[in-house]
Amino acid sequence: MTGNGLRTFMLLAALTALFMGVGYLIGGPGGAMLALGLAAAMNVFAFWNADKLMLRMHGAREILPDERDPRLYQFASDTARMAEGAGMPVPRIYVIDNPQPNAFATGRDPNNAAVAATTGLLAQLNREEVMGVMAHELAHVRTRDTLTMTVTATIAGAIGFLANFALFFGGRERGGLIAALALAILAPIAASLVQMAISRAREYEADRIGAEICGNPQWLASALEKIERGARRTINPSAERNPATAHMFIINPLNGQGADNLFSTHPATANRIARLREMGGAAPTPPAGPWGHHGAWGGAMEDEDARGGRFGGPWG
Repeated sequence: MTGNGLRTFMLLAALTALFMGVGYLIGGPGGAMLALGLAAAMNVFAFWNADKLMLRMHGAREILPDERDPRLYQFASDTARMAEGAGMPVPRIYVIDNPQPNAFATGRDPNNAAVAATTGLLAQLNREEVMGVMAHELAHVRTRDTLTMTVTATIAGAIGFLANFALFFGGRERGGLIAALALAILAPIAASLVQMAISRAREYEADRIGAEICGNPQWLASALEKIERGARRTINPSAERNPATAHMFIINPLNGQGADNLFSTHPATANRIARLREMGGAAPTPPAGPWGHHGAWGGAMEDEDARGGRFGGPWG
């Protein structure tokens, strides 16, 4: 078993054990076995359907070959060319009508994968930066992170639900209401810690591989700076409604802490940027790409601080 496969197995085993623990609190040994059965069923469901569920949760729309918006068509074409250049199957490409700049990848394997970007991302980043972000998402697809991340989101969300259920309906025969309350609080936290410990390492690796796919680590480094600023000041309603999916995004869509600690679903953005700068030779701004220092569809690239809080992008 590869290192990535071993980490995946340990992650799912830990989440399943937590799920069984909550089941035991609710219904004793029978409840634990029922929870095991439910966990197995959820894993099967997530394997086949979690990508569709994730895309539906966030209102994603697929960009088809007959897309009439030339900006979206160009975005999809750039992403497809990078996938082909990396020797990967071209994933389905989606856009999400959401002002927060962000993106994610999902799917059970490279042949059944999807990548999605928000309209906020396309509006606030230039073409090179968008390509850097999508290269990061393609890296998640190539390393098969997407299956683990989507299954984790499904089970972690269910653990939180069962823990709250246990608070009201279980525990009197096995430690009383205090035990039920403790598990209701600790089980979701423990599930999140297991999830985060692995997803943070995956983000660093996806940054590295993504820089190789797009050919310039500075594009992704610059993109992360802009996404961090934009995400911290813009609410993502669909992510707030579905917090168990937060680790799927390139930048945490839920909060602005950015601290590299146990309760962060992502590494500190500053740490990620520093690693990317080292890969490409430290530079304060990304070098000119094949389109020069311009926005994704011809608009001049604007700096937030120098141009009154605006970014350059296709709708910027």
